[in-house]
Amino acid sequence: MKRLLATTENIAALFLLAIALLTAGNVALRDLFGTQIPDWFDGSKQLQAIALFWGIAIATYRGGHICVDIVWEHLGERARRWLDLFATLVTLAFLAPLAWMVWVKVSGTGTQATNDLRLPLVWFYAVGAVGATVAALLGALRAIELARGRSQDAAAAEGAHGS
Repeated sequence: MKRLLATTENIAALFLLAIALLTAGNVALRDLFGTQIPDWFDGSKQLQAIALFWGIAIATYRGGHICVDIVWEHLGERARRWLDLFATLVTLAFLAPLAWMVWVKVSGTGTQATNDLRLPLVWFYAVGAVGATVAALLGALRAIELARGRSQDAAAAEGAHGS
């Protein structure tokens, strides 16, 4: 499980790095040589979508997304777990159909390509679809762990001792 989480985090980080390098490279080329990287804008949009899907996956599992804890902080441990489980199930109820629809988009992409380099969009969409699928999978795993009574704090402590 730790390997899956680390891989998910690394994939999201690598795509964020690719966006930063592509953007910085394009700015440098534009300012220094008056030219730009072909398809840099389309490429940065595709890479951002991929990074978001993979980032959503890890944020869903970790429960580390931005949230308001006004109610949660005033609950007992058991009620917190049930509220976390409910929130995770609601999130999963959106992520599972989202993953399905992204795969539908992949299958319907056909021969669409970027403007300049004519890179097939299906590959970008497919990597994003895998990220959306991993998000739904990690949401389901989090729900299972919460239903079994295993808290994220216990999992994090166990992971720290295991490494």
